[in-house]
Parts: sequence; structure tokens; C-alpha cells
Amino acid sequence: MKTKLLFTLILAVGLLTACSEMNPHPMDMSLAVQNATSKADHEALAQHYEEVAKEMQLKVDEHKKLLSQYRSTGYRYGRMPDDFVEYFIDHCQRLINVYEKAVEENMSMANLHRQM
Repeated sequence: MKTKLLFTLILAVGLLTACSEMNPHPMDMSLAVQNATSKADHEALAQHYEEVAKEMQLKVDEHKKLLSQYRSTGYRYGRMPDDFVEYFIDHCQRLINVYEKAVEENMSMANLHRQM
């Protein structure tokens, strides 16, 4: 009985740890934007937005590689219907579009804070 309880507890903690965000947001952005008064505050916000844009650009690059693989080697997925391969291609393209928009928005915010 104790062994089952211990196993369940360890499993629950493991699942909660796996589901938690590994890179928590370093600051409350709405509060940071509202309290930004000095040039240093705006520079810190600009750097933050640029870092986020770089992370998003890495995701764009990663999904472009996946998209290229799906397009060039779709036949390698065996008996998978073409609809599934097309789904993967569409999914990657949508993610690329979303991440590219995020890069643009974050760079725009960085530029705005640099001008303040």
C-alpha cells in the first residue's frame, strides 16, 4: 500500500514538473511597461523584446527545416495518406506565419521602446 502511494506521489510530481514551464517569464510585462519611466527602463524592455524575437526566429527556422523535410521526403512516411502529410505541411506553414508575426511585433515593440 505504501509503495503504491509513494509511486503515485512520485508520478504526480514528475508529471507536474514535466508540464511546468521551464523558462518562466522573467518579469510582469504589463507592470514593467506601465512603470517604465527612465531611458534605462525602456532600454531593458527593448532588450527583452529583442530576446523574445530571437527565440521566435529560432522557432521559425526550426519549422522551416521541418517543412522542407515534409515537402521533400513525404514519401518516407510509409502508408500514411497524403492528407496527413499535407496536414503536417499546413501546420508547419501556419506556425511559421505565427512565429514570423511574433518576430515582427516584438521587434516593433523593441524599436518603440528605443525611441522613448
